[in-house]
Amino acid sequence: MSDSIAQPTQLAPLNSLTSAQLSELALNIKIWGKELGFAQIGICDTDLSEEEPKLQAWLDKGYHGEMGYMANHGMMRARPHELHPGTKRVISARMNYLPPEAGFAFNLKDPNLGYISRYAGGRDYHKMIRNRLKKLGDRIEAELKALGINKPNSRPFVDSAPILERPLADKAGLGWTGKHSLLLSEEVGSWFFLGELLIDLPLPVDIPVAEGCKTCVACIKSCPTNAIVEPYIVDGSRCISYLTIELQGAIPLEFRQAIGNRIYGCDDCQLVCPVNSKAPVTEESDFHTRASLKQPQLLELFAWSEAEFLKLTEGSPIRRIGHARWLRNIAVALGNAPASSSIVTALEARKLTDEVDEMVSEHIDWALAEQAAKQDDNQSEPTALLVSRKTQRVIRSVEKGLPRDA
Repeated sequence: MSDSIAQPTQLAPLNSLTSAQLSELALNIKIWGKELGFAQIGICDTDLSEEEPKLQAWLDKGYHGEMGYMANHGMMRARPHELHPGTKRVISARMNYLPPEAGFAFNLKDPNLGYISRYAGGRDYHKMIRNRLKKLGDRIEAELKALGINKPNSRPFVDSAPILERPLADKAGLGWTGKHSLLLSEEVGSWFFLGELLIDLPLPVDIPVAEGCKTCVACIKSCPTNAIVEPYIVDGSRCISYLTIELQGAIPLEFRQAIGNRIYGCDDCQLVCPVNSKAPVTEESDFHTRASLKQPQLLELFAWSEAEFLKLTEGSPIRRIGHARWLRNIAVALGNAPASSSIVTALEARKLTDEVDEMVSEHIDWALAEQAAKQDDNQSEPTALLVSRKTQRVIRSVEKGLPRDA
């Protein structure tokens, strides 16, 4: 007699999960998330209909600048169930990134140093968080298989698709949306990355937290370019992060002096936020600022060849702007630095290299004109006075409210 052929085990459909099983699974997802290095996990449904008119109004006013991708997908950004058909819940994850020895005030005080937004000093977070969300999805699948339940359909996203991640994280109870439009947590402030796992499981949802900004407007008053046009609304085309990272061409003249020494992004609205006084330092060593980017001298960064730029920013989010825009940003910062023959020499020498295109050359000319104006004025003011009054207020706020990170 021949051996009988083993039949594959028939798995039950997802809708056979009981409410008790779904509740237990939701609790386990939060435990697994922390085991994978996430600081917090929250769960919400996919209804962002309240966000759609806000998004449309923001786009209609042109606040997205050259970021065409913000408008390319219409209202799909507010409809996760259309982005990934079948989605019933969004698992929102937070990972802290504040590096140790951030040195915010020290950096902003010295216009000869380049200021780099502290999220960008270490490893690019996109792949890391996406991989961990994928592992979380695999863990959920394995748990359901052990229960004899069919495989769920899930997909991870990390700032890489048309999805409104902050409203989702807000709805999932990870924090509230601050007046600077960033997410704020009473326990940890705003120094964290977000990621999402879209899934077709009707998990129980979390309760949103109450808005906690109250009457505080510190972020609005401190924005160097007045990009926070009203509470909760940012004109992205004025934001220094947009100007130094997203903008492809020339930085508008009206913003160049306000940029100061910020060569990649800006943290000012977070630095003055009182909620950030409680922010913990990240446990992820990959997010620590690498040596070449810790309190870097502008002239040293400006001297990097394209090959050096690519090597020294390997694995860093900075690499995405390319060498030309890197030089563009630093040229503006050098124009804002104290009068210096060394800076003039470096600007003139860099302009003669074949790594400089017309766009960068124009910014070098601007910087040379700024340097010449300072030298013509026989500038003898202390360096501190070259820092704008707004930045001086930010520095004082950091020294008082964030002494560990000053």
